[in-house]
Amino acid sequence: MCCGPADGYWKDSSITPIDEGPGPSRRPSWLPNYIPELQGLRGIAVLAVVLYHSHPRLQGTWLYGASLWGWAGVNLFFVLSGFLITAILLEARSRPHYFRNFYARRALRIWPVYLLVLALCYLGSDWFVGLPFGRAIRTAPWWAYVLFLQNLFALHLPPVLGPTWSLAIEEQYYFLWAPVVRILRRRAALCTVLGAALIASPLFRRCHWPWITPTHTLTHLDGIATGSLIAIALYSLELSRRTWLGIAVAGMAVGFVAAGTVAGGTAWLDSALSAAFGGTVLAAIASTGAHNPFNAALRRGPLAYLGKISYGMYMTHILVFVYFGWFDRWMDAYGTLGNMAVVAFRLAAAIAAATLLWYGFEARILRLKRFFKE
Repeated sequence: MCCGPADGYWKDSSITPIDEGPGPSRRPSWLPNYIPELQGLRGIAVLAVVLYHSHPRLQGTWLYGASLWGWAGVNLFFVLSGFLITAILLEARSRPHYFRNFYARRALRIWPVYLLVLALCYLGSDWFVGLPFGRAIRTAPWWAYVLFLQNLFALHLPPVLGPTWSLAIEEQYYFLWAPVVRILRRRAALCTVLGAALIASPLFRRCHWPWITPTHTLTHLDGIATGSLIAIALYSLELSRRTWLGIAVAGMAVGFVAAGTVAGGTAWLDSALSAAFGGTVLAAIASTGAHNPFNAALRRGPLAYLGKISYGMYMTHILVFVYFGWFDRWMDAYGTLGNMAVVAFRLAAAIAAATLLWYGFEARILRLKRFFKE
């Protein structure tokens, strides 16, 4: 997330057919333009990733076991992005300036923070890479980052740029999926493409071919495909909210149980997590606006705030860890209490940095999206 750079809403309230065949093919009347619960899910995802990158400091505490699963926050980001981006594309597919508006809005959402992080990494390469500027450029090649290809090759990524592998996957997805949605008018064709991705990803993970890196796009399509299928299903099937909620709960149950049992430690683990998180996202969508503790916690409060600043937090949290490394060394002498202090300090510093980034940089740039509505 990547850290979930997709918007949490889509502004268009028009009805856009998915295909020319019989049957319903439009956004349900109960589905609002803005789903605030998704912001809370994004907050959970970024918090999980930050804790995962701090898990060595949590050994010996009750948080350690949970923190080891924090990497799965990226899978949740993928499901969210798949749903949101596909919904946006379905809404816009018959409008003029389809490609211009979509790619311009994605660029405004992703590139400014991304380029800022790259600049900080390389200009402060003595600190963040451990090499002088010239050697850092050669060791961590800038061209791979500019083209969003760093996940496809066996490159030595500086730790502060490590999270960008998931962003590269999402960028490749944005680049290819927009024309596919535009060209393939029938929902069956779109579902076939996504179904093939769901089947292929675990198979590629099993192959262990030397050219497939651990972060290769072909091995991480499950979550994005699941989110995209949810969007198409919601636009295609005339089911009640209660029915969708039942499907969501079943997906969560099957996915989480499989992840903790038969799929654990296998090539099918990401597939199980995609089903679990797909069910989670669908549950948040189907129950949006409900008055219960689950929805309230996702709609407002700390999780929703973390969701709002999640992209900046995801992109900068390791940079913040490295910058404040002196605090880690200072706390080393205090054992478990020192480790807990480090984690708390890292979390507070990452939130503070992301907050400044959001209000001082991101939010200002995102205002330019208004020029790419029609």
